[in-house]
Amino acid sequence: MNRYFRTACSAALLGLAASCATNPVTGKRQVMLVSEGQELAMGQQSDPAVTAQFGLYPDQKLQNFINEKGKQMGAISHRPELTYTFRVVDSPVINAFAVPGGYVYFTRGIMAHFNNEAQFAGVLGHEIGHVTARHSAAQQTNAIIGQVGLMGAMIASPRIAQFGEQAMQGMQLLFLKFGRDDESQSDELGVQYSSKIGYDAKEMADFFQTLQREQQTSGAEAIPDFLSTHPNPADRYNRVHQLAAQWKQQNGNPTNLKVNREQYLRLIDGLVYGEDPRQGFVENNAFYHPELKFQFPVPAGWKHQNTPQQFQMAEPGGKAMMMLMLAPGASLDEAAQALTKQLSLQPTDSRRTTVGGFPALAFVADQVQQDPQTGQQVAGVRALSYLIQDGKTIYALLGVSAPADFAGFAPQFTSVAEAFQRLTDRDKLTRQPEHVRIKTLKLRSTLEKALRSYNVPEKRLEEMAILNGMQLNDQVNAGSMIKVVEK
Repeated sequence: MNRYFRTACSAALLGLAASCATNPVTGKRQVMLVSEGQELAMGQQSDPAVTAQFGLYPDQKLQNFINEKGKQMGAISHRPELTYTFRVVDSPVINAFAVPGGYVYFTRGIMAHFNNEAQFAGVLGHEIGHVTARHSAAQQTNAIIGQVGLMGAMIASPRIAQFGEQAMQGMQLLFLKFGRDDESQSDELGVQYSSKIGYDAKEMADFFQTLQREQQTSGAEAIPDFLSTHPNPADRYNRVHQLAAQWKQQNGNPTNLKVNREQYLRLIDGLVYGEDPRQGFVENNAFYHPELKFQFPVPAGWKHQNTPQQFQMAEPGGKAMMMLMLAPGASLDEAAQALTKQLSLQPTDSRRTTVGGFPALAFVADQVQQDPQTGQQVAGVRALSYLIQDGKTIYALLGVSAPADFAGFAPQFTSVAEAFQRLTDRDKLTRQPEHVRIKTLKLRSTLEKALRSYNVPEKRLEEMAILNGMQLNDQVNAGSMIKVVEK
């Protein structure tokens, strides 16, 4: 231990209540701001909020597959003593992420885009690598509310986005953006771990091409995935290919490494694809929720995001946002008290009304914050809240802006809230999600010709090519499997 490191450790122990620990992956000692026990506790506390935010995807065979591979990989990792937890969450975004203490999550969206077990195993190894190398513990001081759920952080001004984060009950989580060094290290661990349990790691590199194409077609901000601060997918494709080749050479060039394409495709046959309309969907400037049977308008041009906990929408400039969520309480008055306490709101006026035939309570309130320059208490944001009671269920529909902008947006907030009504349109009530369907080809052809034979429309051909990890002009043999999307 050199002199500089001894000094750093002493300072940390005295001033930061931290400890100097040996990193399980590198073998080097480093200053940690959280202990291993605290790291485990962070994961245990975060997991209920993550599952509440997204919901678990109800597919036991898929969950069993992830548990089996995750347990196998955890056992050969640098932290085999950890009890790892693996979950498939019900989100269409292409995302995988880990939180401290061994909790690893895959969205159904990313599961749909893997084309074999080896691709999955590489990403699984990458995420376990973040845990084993204690990246989240090392970077706790850089913790942010992650991209995985909060639209407000993406599209609204910081002040209004902060309100949106606060309104996400239980989502005060540590989702970390890792630096390039951490990401590169996790790529190396992904190659190492997936190879050790018998998979061909070069398939992990191929998956980066799928992600790159998805980013190019959807726009970079449309994919809040685990590439957010990574080296770009094209660079990683080359590097991971090189790492996979090096691992093979160093380990006797094994010829029995698995890909398992057909096994994986059979596993995901029937997987829900894209947005699940049963949980709510936007169409023709309106939000519809078939299961809860309500609808209300979405202002033209506003961005929106739907999660199991709430629906958010924000005007393009980020100056205003609206959100719908469930409110606690058995009455409108109880709900108002709970909401104002939860969000630190100070009501200025309120009135009872009726919205769509439902009893409602409307009130304006300020969220008071301390001005960092003057130290005085000022209104950080102003909210127009409508509490709408449908039987035992009470909805809170809030419109939020800076006080200076509130007068301009208040009429729009009001018109949206007062248009809340019962959903009766049978077409909307019975809307079903799309599913991944696996087809076995009878004839050799190009992928494009094969997709057209299954009535894939012209406008979705490239989307389906990306989903299959292929180009439209790629040749596919008779007897091979491809993905299509159907109801």
